[in-house]
Amino acid sequence: MSTHPHHSPYKSTGGLRRILNALRYSLQGLKAAIKYEAAFRQELALAVLLIPAAFFLGRTTVEVFFLIGTVILVLAVELLNSAIEALADALSVDTHPLLGRAKDLGSAAVMLLLLFTVAVWVGVAVSRFVMH
Repeated sequence: MSTHPHHSPYKSTGGLRRILNALRYSLQGLKAAIKYEAAFRQELALAVLLIPAAFFLGRTTVEVFFLIGTVILVLAVELLNSAIEALADALSVDTHPLLGRAKDLGSAAVMLLLLFTVAVWVGVAVSRFVMH
């Protein structure tokens, strides 16, 4: 192991073992999000409905991927927001302005992406059904 002061002894160096561990940690994260995060469960339920709908609504492969991409991005940003909230709560459950700001910023990121997702879906729907 490197004695470099900025190298974490907890980081792996690579190889197949690293890939398998990363997959395991990712699956643990998804399982934790489903178990503990109500917002993630709600967005996942919407994703289960919206992803198949994207194949109906989108007229081109690009539209379908764009519709699905917005849904996947919402899930990913929600995971990051949940990670920020968990870290903030691990540091302190007392009211602290910087921890509150971190949580609010994560929430704002999710809200912006949700608004963008709605705009994309409405735009594609209008293009398909109204503007023929």
